[in-house]
Amino acid sequence: MKIVLNGKEEDFLQPLTIWDLLTVKNLEPDRIAVELNMEIIAKTAWTKVALQDEDKVEILSLVGGGRGNE
Repeated sequence: MKIVLNGKEEDFLQPLTIWDLLTVKNLEPDRIAVELNMEIIAKTAWTKVALQDEDKVEILSLVGGGRGNE
């Protein structure tokens, strides 16, 4: 199965859910968002949504910060 992950094509030997993909990539789910084919997928669905051949997945890291009190 081929997917496009953050703009790069990657091959996987077996079907994956979003959760499986995050596990394979050793990503912490606490501070990320996942977009599948230009649609944000709720964290509650990550274990249920199966990736398909040629899907486009973007994994976005959420970063805290900003301006402090001045």
